[in-house]
Amino acid sequence: SPPQDGSDDIEDVSLFDADDDVSRRSKKSKIRHPVASFFHLFFRVSAIVVYLLCELLTSSFIACMVTIILLLSCDFWAVKNVTGRLMVGLRWWNQVDDDGRSHWVFEARKVSAQGGKTSSEAESRIFWLGLITCPMIWVIFAFSALFSFKVKWLAVVVMGVVLQGANLYGYIRCKVGSRKNLTSMATSYLGKQFLRQ
Repeated sequence: SPPQDGSDDIEDVSLFDADDDVSRRSKKSKIRHPVASFFHLFFRVSAIVVYLLCELLTSSFIACMVTIILLLSCDFWAVKNVTGRLMVGLRWWNQVDDDGRSHWVFEARKVSAQGGKTSSEAESRIFWLGLITCPMIWVIFAFSALFSFKVKWLAVVVMGVVLQGANLYGYIRCKVGSRKNLTSMATSYLGKQFLRQ
């Protein structure tokens, strides 16, 4: 279920103390987690490639659909639980309290005591580029499937939009949600643009 504004918990906590030691020793521009960076893009790009080429490779819609959904699911899990924490120091999840109420928690790694960034710029660029670009591609696929009347593929592309869009929304909330609500941010931005004109 989508997060409700009243039940959001936004915390600014240190995810793991060991990450702080690693960040002090490495340079900003180096990719410190090459395996995480690879898998951040691998599952996303693989799902898109399989979607584009599956009609050429096989005539079995079920095999293609299962392969794409498995790749999307692996991508959702990897990005939500591993690559976001390692590459940019962000993570989010849903927590149910003792009363049975659902709370969305959005975490950001605290800045180190020396004031330096805890994630490299190259990893951050890879993370956000993959996180933003791939859901946009799935939205294009959704419109393409809708307008070309490929109804059977519509369910697959909707899964791509939902899974990758959920990660995008969660990480945007982690990045900017600790200071402001997304709605108030959008309102203030549009207000400033209106006043400038």
